[in-house]
Amino acid sequence: MNTILSKQRLSAEVFRMEIEAKEIAEARKPGQFIILQMGGDFGERIPLTIADADPVKGSITLIFQAVGETTHRLALFEVGDTIENLLGPLGKPTDIKKYGKVVCVGGGIGVAPLFPIVQGMKRAGNEVKVIMGARNKDLLIMEEDMKATADEVIVVTDDGSYGRKALVTEPLKELCEQYKPDCVVIIGPPIMMKFAALTTKPYGIHTIVSLNTIMIDGTGMCGGCRVTIGGKTKFVCVDGPEFDGHQVDWDNMLLRLGTYKSKEQEAHHRCHIGMHIKEGEA
Repeated sequence: MNTILSKQRLSAEVFRMEIEAKEIAEARKPGQFIILQMGGDFGERIPLTIADADPVKGSITLIFQAVGETTHRLALFEVGDTIENLLGPLGKPTDIKKYGKVVCVGGGIGVAPLFPIVQGMKRAGNEVKVIMGARNKDLLIMEEDMKATADEVIVVTDDGSYGRKALVTEPLKELCEQYKPDCVVIIGPPIMMKFAALTTKPYGIHTIVSLNTIMIDGTGMCGGCRVTIGGKTKFVCVDGPEFDGHQVDWDNMLLRLGTYKSKEQEAHHRCHIGMHIKEGEA
Protein backbone atom coordinates (compact mmCIF):
# COMPACT_ATOMS: atom_id res chain seq x y z
CA MET A 1 0.00 0.00 0.00
CA ASN A 2 1.24 3.48 -0.89
CA THR A 3 -0.08 6.42 1.12
CA ILE A 4 -0.99 9.73 -0.55
CA LEU A 5 1.03 12.42 1.24
CA SER A 6 -0.27 15.51 -0.56
CA LYS A 7 -2.76 16.44 -3.27
CA GLN A 8 -3.05 19.57 -5.37
CA ARG A 9 -5.42 20.47 -8.18
CA LEU A 10 -3.45 22.10 -11.00
CA SER A 11 -6.36 22.70 -13.38
CA ALA A 12 -9.94 21.50 -13.82
CA GLU A 13 -8.98 17.87 -14.44
CA VAL A 14 -5.25 17.76 -13.71
CA PHE A 15 -3.95 16.74 -10.28
CA ARG A 16 -0.57 16.49 -8.58
CA MET A 17 -0.15 13.78 -5.92
CA GLU A 18 2.87 13.05 -3.77
CA ILE A 19 2.79 9.36 -2.88
CA GLU A 20 4.85 7.31 -0.45
CA ALA A 21 7.03 4.96 -2.52
CA LYS A 22 10.50 4.74 -0.98
CA GLU A 23 12.14 2.17 -3.25
CA ILE A 24 10.81 3.75 -6.45
CA ALA A 25 11.96 7.20 -5.29
CA GLU A 26 15.47 5.91 -4.65
CA ALA A 27 15.80 4.17 -8.03
CA ARG A 28 13.89 6.49 -10.36
CA LYS A 29 15.62 8.52 -13.08
CA PRO A 30 14.21 11.18 -15.46
CA GLY A 31 12.05 9.69 -18.20
CA GLN A 32 10.90 6.63 -16.27
CA PHE A 33 7.34 5.74 -15.33
CA ILE A 34 5.24 3.53 -13.04
CA ILE A 35 2.24 1.24 -13.52
CA LEU A 36 -0.58 2.08 -11.11
CA GLN A 37 -3.36 -0.36 -10.27
CA MET A 38 -6.47 0.16 -8.18
CA GLY A 39 -9.52 -2.00 -7.50
CA GLY A 40 -7.90 -5.35 -6.74
CA ASP A 41 -6.04 -7.89 -8.87
CA PHE A 42 -8.29 -7.38 -11.88
CA GLY A 43 -8.31 -3.61 -11.72
CA GLU A 44 -7.15 -1.54 -14.69
CA ARG A 45 -3.39 -0.93 -14.88
CA ILE A 46 -2.32 2.47 -16.19
CA PRO A 47 1.14 3.92 -16.90
CA LEU A 48 1.98 7.32 -15.37
CA THR A 49 5.26 9.16 -15.72
CA ILE A 50 7.10 10.13 -12.54
CA ALA A 51 7.16 13.92 -12.49
CA ASP A 52 9.46 14.21 -9.46
CA ALA A 53 10.88 12.17 -6.60
CA ASP A 54 12.31 12.79 -3.14
CA PRO A 55 14.61 9.91 -2.14
CA VAL A 56 15.13 11.35 1.35
CA LYS A 57 11.42 11.61 2.03
CA GLY A 58 10.75 8.38 0.17
CA SER A 59 8.08 9.81 -2.12
CA ILE A 60 7.30 10.24 -5.80
CA THR A 61 5.14 12.87 -7.48
CA LEU A 62 2.58 11.95 -10.11
CA ILE A 63 0.74 14.48 -12.25
CA PHE A 64 -2.23 13.07 -14.10
CA GLN A 65 -5.32 14.10 -15.99
CA ALA A 66 -8.67 12.52 -15.17
CA VAL A 67 -9.53 10.80 -18.44
CA GLY A 68 -10.81 7.27 -17.80
CA GLU A 69 -12.34 5.44 -14.86
CA THR A 70 -9.11 4.80 -12.96
CA THR A 71 -7.82 8.37 -13.17
CA HIS A 72 -11.24 9.70 -12.14
CA ARG A 73 -11.27 7.40 -9.11
CA LEU A 74 -7.71 8.42 -8.28
CA ALA A 75 -8.71 12.09 -8.50
CA LEU A 76 -11.26 11.51 -5.75
CA PHE A 77 -8.64 10.13 -3.36
CA GLU A 78 -7.46 12.40 -0.57
CA VAL A 79 -4.38 12.70 1.63
CA GLY A 80 -4.07 9.59 3.79
CA ASP A 81 -5.80 7.29 1.32
CA THR A 82 -3.74 4.43 -0.07
CA ILE A 83 -3.07 3.06 -3.55
CA GLU A 84 -2.88 -0.70 -3.74
CA ASN A 85 -0.18 -1.28 -6.32
CA LEU A 86 2.64 0.80 -7.80
CA LEU A 87 5.13 -0.97 -10.07
CA GLY A 88 8.32 0.77 -11.07
CA PRO A 89 10.43 2.49 -12.00
CA LEU A 90 9.90 1.17 -15.53
CA GLY A 91 11.33 2.08 -18.92
CA LYS A 92 14.72 3.35 -19.95
CA PRO A 93 15.86 6.67 -18.47
CA THR A 94 16.33 9.73 -20.68
CA ASP A 95 19.74 9.92 -22.39
CA ILE A 96 20.87 12.96 -20.42
CA LYS A 97 24.29 14.34 -21.23
CA LYS A 98 25.91 17.58 -22.28
CA TYR A 99 24.56 18.32 -25.76
CA GLY A 100 25.17 22.08 -25.60
CA LYS A 101 21.89 23.80 -26.47
CA VAL A 102 18.69 21.92 -25.64
CA VAL A 103 15.08 22.86 -26.36
CA CYS A 104 12.39 21.03 -24.36
CA VAL A 105 8.83 21.16 -25.71
CA GLY A 106 5.85 20.23 -23.52
CA GLY A 107 2.20 20.16 -24.48
CA GLY A 108 -0.66 19.93 -21.97
CA ILE A 109 -0.08 17.26 -19.33
CA GLY A 110 3.20 16.42 -21.12
CA VAL A 111 4.81 19.32 -19.27
CA ALA A 112 4.85 17.17 -16.10
CA PRO A 113 7.12 14.35 -17.34
CA LEU A 114 9.21 16.96 -19.15
CA PHE A 115 10.13 18.73 -15.91
CA PRO A 116 12.61 16.15 -14.52
CA ILE A 117 14.26 16.03 -17.96
CA VAL A 118 14.69 19.82 -17.92
CA GLN A 119 16.23 19.49 -14.46
CA GLY A 120 18.55 16.71 -15.67
CA MET A 121 19.61 18.57 -18.80
CA LYS A 122 20.47 21.64 -16.71
CA ARG A 123 22.47 19.59 -14.23
CA ALA A 124 24.41 18.11 -17.15
CA GLY A 125 25.58 21.59 -18.11
CA ASN A 126 23.26 22.35 -21.02
CA GLU A 127 21.67 25.66 -21.88
CA VAL A 128 17.97 24.77 -21.79
CA LYS A 129 15.04 26.61 -23.33
CA VAL A 130 11.48 25.41 -22.75
CA ILE A 131 8.39 25.81 -24.92
CA MET A 132 5.15 25.15 -23.02
CA GLY A 133 1.81 24.86 -24.80
CA ALA A 134 -1.80 24.45 -23.72
CA ARG A 135 -5.25 24.95 -25.21
CA ASN A 136 -5.87 27.87 -22.84
CA LYS A 137 -4.47 29.57 -19.71
CA ASP A 138 -6.46 27.38 -17.29
CA LEU A 139 -4.83 24.22 -18.64
CA LEU A 140 -1.26 25.48 -18.28
CA ILE A 141 0.69 23.70 -15.52
CA MET A 142 4.09 23.99 -13.82
CA GLU A 143 5.03 27.33 -15.36
CA GLU A 144 6.79 28.56 -12.21
CA ASP A 145 8.68 25.26 -11.83
CA MET A 146 9.96 25.58 -15.39
CA LYS A 147 10.91 29.26 -15.00
CA ALA A 148 12.89 28.42 -11.86
CA THR A 149 14.85 25.76 -13.73
CA ALA A 150 15.24 26.63 -17.43
CA ASP A 151 17.21 29.46 -19.02
CA GLU A 152 14.17 30.67 -20.94
CA VAL A 153 10.49 29.67 -21.01
CA ILE A 154 8.21 30.42 -23.96
CA VAL A 155 4.48 29.99 -23.28
CA VAL A 156 1.94 29.54 -26.05
CA THR A 157 -1.81 28.92 -25.92
CA ASP A 158 -4.12 27.88 -28.72
CA ASP A 159 -6.66 30.60 -27.95
CA GLY A 160 -4.21 33.35 -26.98
CA SER A 161 -5.62 33.58 -23.43
CA TYR A 162 -2.06 33.60 -22.05
CA GLY A 163 1.39 33.96 -23.55
CA ARG A 164 1.71 33.88 -27.29
CA LYS A 165 -1.21 32.73 -29.43
CA ALA A 166 0.42 29.91 -31.36
CA LEU A 167 1.05 26.20 -31.52
CA VAL A 168 4.36 24.96 -30.08
CA THR A 169 5.66 24.31 -33.58
CA GLU A 170 5.80 28.04 -34.35
CA PRO A 171 8.42 29.09 -31.75
CA LEU A 172 10.14 25.72 -32.22
CA LYS A 173 10.70 26.46 -35.91
CA GLU A 174 12.06 29.90 -35.03
CA LEU A 175 14.49 28.40 -32.51
CA CYS A 176 15.60 25.79 -35.05
CA GLU A 177 16.46 28.62 -37.46
CA GLN A 178 17.91 31.19 -35.05
CA TYR A 179 19.09 29.34 -31.92
CA LYS A 180 20.11 26.09 -33.65
CA PRO A 181 19.66 23.61 -30.75
CA ASP A 182 21.77 20.46 -30.55
CA CYS A 183 18.91 18.40 -29.09
CA VAL A 184 15.13 18.78 -28.84
CA VAL A 185 12.98 16.81 -26.35
CA ILE A 186 9.23 16.69 -27.01
CA ILE A 187 6.48 15.35 -24.73
CA GLY A 188 2.77 15.89 -25.21
CA PRO A 189 -0.23 14.68 -27.20
CA PRO A 190 0.87 12.31 -30.00
CA ILE A 191 -0.36 14.60 -32.76
CA MET A 192 1.66 17.47 -31.26
CA MET A 193 4.78 15.31 -31.02
CA LYS A 194 4.34 14.22 -34.63
CA PHE A 195 4.27 17.75 -36.02
CA ALA A 196 6.95 19.03 -33.63
CA ALA A 197 9.23 16.20 -34.81
CA LEU A 198 8.42 17.06 -38.42
CA THR A 199 9.42 20.65 -37.60
CA THR A 200 12.93 19.69 -36.45
CA LYS A 201 13.52 17.08 -39.16
CA PRO A 202 14.57 19.45 -42.00
CA TYR A 203 17.24 20.88 -39.69
CA GLY A 204 18.67 17.47 -38.81
CA ILE A 205 18.35 18.14 -35.07
CA HIS A 206 18.52 15.13 -32.73
CA THR A 207 14.91 14.85 -31.52
CA ILE A 208 13.69 12.74 -28.58
CA VAL A 209 9.99 12.01 -28.04
CA SER A 210 8.35 10.18 -25.13
CA LEU A 211 5.52 7.92 -26.25
CA ASN A 212 2.52 7.23 -24.03
CA THR A 213 0.75 4.29 -25.62
CA ILE A 214 -1.81 1.76 -24.47
CA MET A 215 -0.01 -0.42 -21.92
CA ILE A 216 -1.03 -3.22 -19.58
CA ASP A 217 1.79 -5.15 -17.92
CA GLY A 218 4.72 -2.77 -18.46
CA THR A 219 7.16 -5.65 -18.97
CA GLY A 220 6.90 -6.36 -22.72
CA MET A 221 4.63 -9.40 -22.31
CA CYS A 222 1.25 -8.09 -23.50
CA GLY A 223 2.40 -6.31 -26.67
CA GLY A 224 -0.23 -3.60 -26.30
CA CYS A 225 2.33 -0.80 -26.47
CA ARG A 226 4.07 -1.89 -29.66
CA VAL A 227 5.12 0.81 -32.10
CA THR A 228 7.11 0.92 -35.31
CA ILE A 229 10.43 2.74 -35.06
CA GLY A 230 12.60 2.95 -38.16
CA GLY A 231 10.64 0.06 -39.70
CA LYS A 232 11.16 -2.21 -36.67
CA THR A 233 8.68 -3.25 -34.00
CA LYS A 234 9.50 -1.89 -30.56
CA PHE A 235 7.70 -1.99 -27.22
CA VAL A 236 7.32 1.32 -25.44
CA CYS A 237 7.44 -0.24 -21.95
CA VAL A 238 10.84 -1.93 -22.31
CA ASP A 239 12.46 -0.32 -25.38
CA GLY A 240 11.22 3.21 -24.54
CA PRO A 241 9.33 5.25 -23.63
CA GLU A 242 11.72 7.59 -25.49
CA PHE A 243 12.62 7.20 -29.14
CA ASP A 244 14.07 9.13 -32.06
CA GLY A 245 11.15 11.32 -33.11
CA HIS A 246 12.20 11.17 -36.76
CA GLN A 247 11.98 7.37 -36.78
CA VAL A 248 8.48 6.95 -35.28
CA ASP A 249 5.69 5.70 -37.56
CA TRP A 250 3.25 8.29 -36.24
CA ASP A 251 0.31 7.30 -38.44
CA ASN A 252 0.46 3.70 -37.22
CA MET A 253 0.73 4.81 -33.60
CA LEU A 254 -2.18 7.24 -33.91
CA LEU A 255 -4.30 4.52 -35.52
CA ARG A 256 -3.59 2.10 -32.66
CA LEU A 257 -4.29 4.77 -30.03
CA GLY A 258 -7.69 5.37 -31.60
CA THR A 259 -8.75 1.74 -31.05
CA TYR A 260 -10.40 2.45 -27.70
CA LYS A 261 -11.26 6.10 -28.30
CA SER A 262 -15.03 5.63 -28.17
CA LYS A 263 -14.76 3.46 -25.02
CA GLU A 264 -12.55 6.10 -23.36
CA GLN A 265 -15.06 8.83 -24.16
CA GLU A 266 -17.88 6.66 -22.84
CA ALA A 267 -15.94 5.93 -19.63
CA HIS A 268 -15.14 9.62 -19.20
CA HIS A 269 -18.84 10.53 -19.49
CA ARG A 270 -19.92 7.62 -17.26
CA CYS A 271 -17.45 8.63 -14.55
CA HIS A 272 -18.89 12.12 -14.40
CA ILE A 273 -22.38 10.71 -13.98
CA GLY A 274 -21.82 7.62 -11.83
CA MET A 275 -19.29 9.25 -9.54
CA HIS A 276 -21.31 12.47 -9.24
CA ILE A 277 -18.55 14.58 -10.74
CA LYS A 278 -19.50 17.60 -12.80
CA GLU A 279 -17.82 18.12 -16.17
CA GLY A 280 -14.58 20.02 -15.59
CA GLU A 281 -14.34 18.86 -11.98
CA ALA A 282 -12.30 15.71 -12.67
